[in-house]
Amino acid sequence: MTTPDPAAVPPPSDPLARRPSRTERLMVRGLGLQLRRWGPPGPGTPERPLLVMLHGWMDVSASFQFMVDAFAAERPVLAPDARGFGGSDAGGADAYWFPDYLGDLDGLLDALAARGEVGERIDLLGHSMGGNVAMLYAGVRPQRIRRLVNLEGFGPPSDPPSAVPGRLARWLDELRAPVALRRFPSREAVAAQLRRTNPRLAPARADWLAGHWARQAPDGRWDILGDPPHKRINPTPHSASDALACWSAVQAPTLWVEGAESPLAQRADGRLRREDVEQRLAAVPRLQRRVLPGAGHMLHHDQPEALAAGVEAFLDGPAPALPA
Repeated sequence: MTTPDPAAVPPPSDPLARRPSRTERLMVRGLGLQLRRWGPPGPGTPERPLLVMLHGWMDVSASFQFMVDAFAAERPVLAPDARGFGGSDAGGADAYWFPDYLGDLDGLLDALAARGEVGERIDLLGHSMGGNVAMLYAGVRPQRIRRLVNLEGFGPPSDPPSAVPGRLARWLDELRAPVALRRFPSREAVAAQLRRTNPRLAPARADWLAGHWARQAPDGRWDILGDPPHKRINPTPHSASDALACWSAVQAPTLWVEGAESPLAQRADGRLRREDVEQRLAAVPRLQRRVLPGAGHMLHHDQPEALAAGVEAFLDGPAPALPA
């Protein structure tokens, strides 16, 4: 059962939402997930099926607004808020487990298929954490994916087994204390924080995103729409070898995009090595690669028009052949 959420829909006159979204809630695996939609309803066509977009960590589905606005053609687009983010329910646990994101995506597609809102295959796009989810899912459920787009979802660092005791000890230590997310005195302060995190983000876009990334509480302060346990370390992340096996099993034509100004050393505390990423990318059978000039990690905020053009050309163009 779904329920509309009119308050989350930008007004038609919003100059930063040329294609206003509409939202609804859907129960998946016992949790209410907020879904954001753009474009025509329904599953689309075999040549232009539903495009499902997965956001990154500490982000929300509205983050894709500028990219969707830049698409030249109308297409059905759906972006869920991941569990514990945006308008979706929290998991209720004291830590988040990566396989749950795959379970939520699989359950979501099952629920939509039962309503006739998903065709035989979808197009799947993910950014950062969402890109990691997309790559794993496309390897586990290859029959469901027509085209795959990964925006800087690099996969996990290659930690040695010797790091496990320290990681588990850190998790146990973090469980002893309550965890909270920073609060802000105003929407303007939220927008300023978004710009500190990403100086390339235009002020008008930061202000628009602030209204979706955070919500004003009864005491007048603004709270980030994220469940605080997301801040805790995961004691048992999926391993680098697991990721490589799943990436190798992807059958869909895949587009990999990274920002030209997004140095790998700034991610994963420097533990993620370039050679690990290259090994994973080399394992994907039908891969196209793009480097987006003028963009950092938040490619869909920094260069949404150029990114949308490249993604659209990949989704609508001829499928690359399988390697001999």
